[in-house]
Amino acid sequence: MSAVPGAGVFAQKALLPDGWAENVAVTVSDEGRIISVERDAEPSGQTVGILLPAPVNLHSHAFQRAMAGMSERRGQNARDSFWTWRQIMFRFLDTLTPEDVEAISAFVQMEMLEAGYAAVGEFHYLHHQPGGTPYENLAELSERIICAASETGIGLTHLPVLYQYGGCDKRGLAAGQIRFGNDFDRFAKLREKSETAIKSLPDDAVLGVAPHSLRAVDEEGLRDAVALAGQRPVHMHLAEQVAEVEEVQEVRGKRPVEWLLENQDVSQNWCLIHCTQMTPRETTDLAKSGAVAGLCPITESSLGDGIFDGVRFLQNDGRFGVGSDSNIRISLSEELRTLEYSQRLRDKCRASVATPEKSTGRILFDGAVAGGAQAAGRLSGMISTGCLADFLALDANAIDLEGRDGDEILDTYIFAGDDRLVSDVWSAGRHVVRDGKHVKGNAIRAKYRATMASLRDRM
Repeated sequence: MSAVPGAGVFAQKALLPDGWAENVAVTVSDEGRIISVERDAEPSGQTVGILLPAPVNLHSHAFQRAMAGMSERRGQNARDSFWTWRQIMFRFLDTLTPEDVEAISAFVQMEMLEAGYAAVGEFHYLHHQPGGTPYENLAELSERIICAASETGIGLTHLPVLYQYGGCDKRGLAAGQIRFGNDFDRFAKLREKSETAIKSLPDDAVLGVAPHSLRAVDEEGLRDAVALAGQRPVHMHLAEQVAEVEEVQEVRGKRPVEWLLENQDVSQNWCLIHCTQMTPRETTDLAKSGAVAGLCPITESSLGDGIFDGVRFLQNDGRFGVGSDSNIRISLSEELRTLEYSQRLRDKCRASVATPEKSTGRILFDGAVAGGAQAAGRLSGMISTGCLADFLALDANAIDLEGRDGDEILDTYIFAGDDRLVSDVWSAGRHVVRDGKHVKGNAIRAKYRATMASLRDRM
C-alpha cells in the first residue's frame, strides 16, 4: 500500500508545532512526507474537521490479541497475578501457526489504525515452531508480521527479541518459552533475515532490536544486542513486577533500573517498557537519560503491574509514549485516560500532569506523539515540512466536539469521548482509515474470523 501521489489534506482546525491553526492545507509527497503546510488556505483535496499528528503504538505483542478475554478466570491460587496470566499465554501460543500469526497481526494492526495510531513498534519474540525447532526460514514469523504491515499499511518498527534464559540465574527456557529462545549468534542471523524482509515495505519501516529483559538476557547478550542495533531503536522490558525486581537485585546486586543505567549508555534510542516498579531516584535518573518510558496503562492495569510515577517523571522532563502491549483492548484515548486517572487515584488529586500553560489532554497527547516517534526511530510526531505524513483526523461534527476549541478538543477526546471520534488516519501518506473504518477492513476481519474459528477447534 503506497502513498497517494501529491496527496493533499485540508483541515478546518489543525494542531501544528506552535499551536492550533485554522484552515490548514497540507501537501504530501509521493514518498509520504510533508511538502508544505499552509495556514488560512482555501479548501482543497481531502477535507477533515480536526487534524492531529498521529502517534506510534510503541509496544505490541500482536499474537496476544487473539487471547483477549480468555484470562479473566482465577485458577487454584488464592491470588492471581502476571505470573499466572503468563502460564495461560504460554499454553495459548503453542497452537499458533505462521498463518495464524499473520492473520492476527493484520487484524490488530487494523484496529490500531482505526484507533488513531499511524505506526506500531512490534516487540516480536515468537520465533520458532511449537517445541522450539526453528522454521526452515529462521525469520518466518517476522516475515508474517511484515506481510501483515504490507496489507494494512501501518508504519512498522519491527523489534526482533533476543530471549536467552528463563531467569536471571540463566536457567533453561520452560516449555512455554521455548518458541522464543535463541543464543546470540542465531538471533543475529534471524535479525539479518528480518532486515532483508523489511525492505519489501515502504521506506518508513524501521528495524530495531529488543533484548527482552534483564531476566531473559545475560550481560554479554545485552551488550551484543545493543551493539547490533547501533543508533537504531533498542526496546526492553524493565521493572514491571515486584518479583522481577527482587530477582534482578538478588542476582545482579542492583535493582533493574539502577543496574541498567549504571551498566549501559542508555540514551535517546532506548525505550524502556513499563517501569512501574521504580524508586523516586530511579524515576528521576531515567527521565534525565533521554530514553523513552514505554507505558502500557491498559495492560498494566489488566496485569496488576502497578502505577508508573508519571507526575515525577514529567516534572523531570521525562519522555514517554504509549503502547497496547497484550492488546487486550486497542484504544489510544483510553491508554492516555488510564495513564492520567491512575495518577489521580494514587495521589488523590485532579489534572495531575497539567501545567498552567497546557491542559491535561494536551500534555498527554503531545508527550505520546513525541515519545512514540522517538522510540520508533520514526521521523513523525509533527505536522511540519519534512516529517512523515502521519495524521489522525477527528470528526468535528461529533456531538462531544461541538463548540470545542484549542486544547479543549484534546481534553474532550481523551476524557469524554473515545476512538469513535476518529474519522481518518494516514500513515506516511497512506490513507488507510476513511470514515472510521480501515479501507481493507472487510477482508482483514473475515480472515481473522476464520483464524479464530480454527484456533478454537485446536485448543
